[in-house]
Amino acid sequence: MLGLMRNRAVNRNLLFIMGTDVLLIVTALLSAYLVRFDFDIPGRFRPLILRTIPLALGVKVVVFYYMGLYRGMWRYTSIADLFSIIKAASLSTLLIIGFLLLSTRFVGFSRSVVIVDWCFTIILISSFRLLIRIVFVHLTEKKSLADTIRKVWILLKGKNPGKNNLLIIGAGDCGEKIYREIRDNLDLKYNIVGFIDDDRNKIGKKIHGISVLGPIDNIAYIAQKLEAQELLIAISSATSRQMRSIVASCKQSGLPFKTVPGMGELINGRVTVNAIREVDYRDLLGRDVVELDENEIGAYLEGRVVLVTGAGGSIGSELCRQICRFRPEKIVLFEKAESPLFYIELELKNKFQNIHIVPLLSDIQNRCHLEKAFDDYQPAVVFHAAAYKHVPMLEIQPWRAIENNILGTCNVIDAAQRFKVDRFVFVSTDKAVRPANVMGASKRVAEMLVQGCCNNDSVDSRYMVVRFGNVVGSIGSVVPLFKEQIKNGGPVTVTHPEVTRFFMTIPEACQLILQAGAMGGRDSVYTYLLDMGTPVKIVDMARDLIRLSGFEPDVDIKIEFVGLRSGEKLYEELITEGEGIVPTDHDQILVLKGECFPRKELYNKVAALIQCARAQDGDIIKNVLRDIIPEYKHKKN
Repeated sequence: MLGLMRNRAVNRNLLFIMGTDVLLIVTALLSAYLVRFDFDIPGRFRPLILRTIPLALGVKVVVFYYMGLYRGMWRYTSIADLFSIIKAASLSTLLIIGFLLLSTRFVGFSRSVVIVDWCFTIILISSFRLLIRIVFVHLTEKKSLADTIRKVWILLKGKNPGKNNLLIIGAGDCGEKIYREIRDNLDLKYNIVGFIDDDRNKIGKKIHGISVLGPIDNIAYIAQKLEAQELLIAISSATSRQMRSIVASCKQSGLPFKTVPGMGELINGRVTVNAIREVDYRDLLGRDVVELDENEIGAYLEGRVVLVTGAGGSIGSELCRQICRFRPEKIVLFEKAESPLFYIELELKNKFQNIHIVPLLSDIQNRCHLEKAFDDYQPAVVFHAAAYKHVPMLEIQPWRAIENNILGTCNVIDAAQRFKVDRFVFVSTDKAVRPANVMGASKRVAEMLVQGCCNNDSVDSRYMVVRFGNVVGSIGSVVPLFKEQIKNGGPVTVTHPEVTRFFMTIPEACQLILQAGAMGGRDSVYTYLLDMGTPVKIVDMARDLIRLSGFEPDVDIKIEFVGLRSGEKLYEELITEGEGIVPTDHDQILVLKGECFPRKELYNKVAALIQCARAQDGDIIKNVLRDIIPEYKHKKN
């Protein structure tokens, strides 16, 4: 019954569109004769009009039908539909010309009428389709007559007096997409009053009727002249230097400002109004967007079962989002924290409804749970991101680092080898390089365990290590701490004026992990790391965050130096002794080939270390760690 009702509705719509087209085709032909003869058609041409109308109707309606003009959803009329109308009108006009040439050699017919009729047909048919879109998009809501009239007036005038005037910084693709979304959705709270761009070739031009007014340095003057109330930075490819300059100009204007995230943060690559957010420190990091080889990544993820340990953490959850872009058959979320697991499961199920999401509330320290998960789901790809990472806390309780970071990694490796996974990617840290703390030492031992897999000839799998620096915005990172201190009025506490760190964003880290999974070979275990650029002074980061919050460092918000904490270094490194850089085709990713550690000897030392952890003897744990990692330095109590 419902199907019959839908068919009737479709038939009614088709008849309505075709009937209207018939009227428009006749109107176009009559208008062409009127224009040709200055609205005074000679009497001898009137019988020709009556003979031409059936020909024009028959040819045009048939051509329009077979070229798909009656299969479109005209509420979504676009440029592509305009081109379809032009092609259909052109073909039908050529057919009419051909028929008249063959039948009458155009004797008695005006040639110019045919050309003018072609133009009027395109204009009238296109205008009717556009009118349908306007009606559906803007006038079908159940609003009052006054509100409907207001919407029509806004469409014609282009401004809504009840909304904020917005100035868009960036007259490129990103700015144009944001403009179109705001223009098409009258419920958004903005009027676009202009664009700003440093490209001299764009200044003075117009985008959808809105002018590109001048360079970014003139934001304050232009904003005041146009009575702008907000600013939007719509340059998703901006470098940190550009962002710093733009932010400084925005602050000079005194207006609130927001930004569109970089492409690395946009999971689906689509710029939308929903993506707009406050300018954050990650926008000032100073590194080009990581370019993924999506074909390589898709080749090893699409249609396969993927397991992620630590799936509820900062890195693990973003990794799951990125993996789902490549359409795996199933993704297993292995996480021991209940609430983070619940939230990432809910998010993924909402965004990726065609992918089977499997949440497993479990712990990598539990070998039985791990093996059950591997046996039940048979993952082809494993990303091991579960780890304890808080340096001072693990200095106090070093046995927790051993149990989770080392024993847990042993369990995951053993399960991966037993069930013959195709790829195993271990997420490490720059703190594993010449470690000065238990956390870094435990991650270095875990790296060695993964690298020891190259000695296992019976396993035809790819094992790889990914190493990166501090992640901006991750749980336990310095940025949330600084923001909280600024919110409370200060002071902002920095350990040492010279302490520096490598920083990257969470999306950058996850993209590196995915790309490493595509690059790993079977002949050796490689370590991959992102070209991190120049390390950042923590005190400079603190000053930037204070300024982004609208304050002046050391004036409104004080900075205090509290001294290095236990296990902290002034400088972090990315390469340890004995690791050499191996050439790679990817400009932003460095590949290190380390040694393959004797598996049996390493496992014996790790077994002793685990026994010490069970005894919870911190001093002995640190001594055993130094025996395994000679470069590990720790202060003896």
